[in-house]
Amino acid sequence: MQPLIGFRDFLPASCAERNYIFAKWREIAGRYGFVEFDGPVLEELDLYKKKSGDEIVRQLYEFVDKGERAVALRPEMTPTLARIVAAEHRQFRKPLKWFSIPQVFRYERPQRGRLREHFQLNCDIVGEESPEADAELIALAIDVVRAFGFTAQDFVVRVSDREFWTELLKLEKVPPDRWEEMLQTIDKSEREPREKTEERLGKLAKPVFEIFEKGGESAKLNNIIENLRLRGLADFAKVDVRIVRGLAYYTGIVFEVFDRAGKFRAIAGGGRYDQLVAQLSDNAVSLPALGFAIGDVVLGEMIRAHTTARAQMEKTVAAERAVEIYVVTAKEEQHGNAIATMQRLRDRGYRVDYSLAGAKVARQFRLAEQNGARLAVVFGDEWPQVGVKDLETGEQRSVAHEELFAHLATFPTLSSRA
Repeated sequence: MQPLIGFRDFLPASCAERNYIFAKWREIAGRYGFVEFDGPVLEELDLYKKKSGDEIVRQLYEFVDKGERAVALRPEMTPTLARIVAAEHRQFRKPLKWFSIPQVFRYERPQRGRLREHFQLNCDIVGEESPEADAELIALAIDVVRAFGFTAQDFVVRVSDREFWTELLKLEKVPPDRWEEMLQTIDKSEREPREKTEERLGKLAKPVFEIFEKGGESAKLNNIIENLRLRGLADFAKVDVRIVRGLAYYTGIVFEVFDRAGKFRAIAGGGRYDQLVAQLSDNAVSLPALGFAIGDVVLGEMIRAHTTARAQMEKTVAAERAVEIYVVTAKEEQHGNAIATMQRLRDRGYRVDYSLAGAKVARQFRLAEQNGARLAVVFGDEWPQVGVKDLETGEQRSVAHEELFAHLATFPTLSSRA
């Protein structure tokens, strides 16, 4: 039997790569003062319908549970965040800077870069109206991608503002009930033939395409780019008002991250959603908010396709998976001493392994090398001395058993924290 279509098994190598991505996400989010939270993988269906309307149901794994409740596997994390914040925000000083790494589920047609499940990093700032928060969030998105070895030549953040377009819609006297239709058409314009976009926009087509050709900008967008310049990150971003983000709950600055070569779908995306907490709140809590998400599927594809990023990941994964010390028992009578010492090594934080089956000495050394061990500690005829062999250089010396830990401390790359 195989996993369901659009789902993945994570064998040890791919699980290690996934953990490498998670570790980088946590590291960079922490640098920006974000703290981790989580929520349930199963929520009431109404939570998603409140946010996205009844049409969202077609894209969900939804069912009626044994308590006759309509529920769904979470397709994204933002509704859960909004629900939690609406209920618990009084406990926390604002702004909240929270991140999570949820597994999310969508019943969609699997294709390159999109599966029916994936993990994603969500970073959100809640309770802050200042434009500084928009720049801070975009800087975080840039640094999250940079952390994997990518440079300004590899990716770009395209920054836009939905208010730029709503001002045009007001100027052109477009009825408010058609705004979302027009915004979605603008958002899809890069992916559809011009004729189709013109047909949908109608009389709005001429001013929209003039903006596309000349480039749109605003003081708000220019200030964000200037803020990024002060951080040394301006080369990673550009104003591009063609980015609108198709989701109706966005209210201001929006952005998407793309590889420069255009080989992959969007790496990440997000923006400001100042009305969503109130929309999903039963007690009319209103808090400004903004956030972004980056998924593991497209990011993983990019890493594997990029020489430097892939080498960085492989080196880190190999180092973290490798056994540091392999205990070799050359004499069966020393089995007890070997086991006792091995436990003490593990208690001190070393990654240690040995042959469970009691293999021949040559076989034990082969296993040590296959496990990537740096050292072999050999228990044989010389007890109470043990042999310590550096498997990188081949150098071996005898060390009194009671001096073993002091000798290991001369290898600074080992992981002991004792």
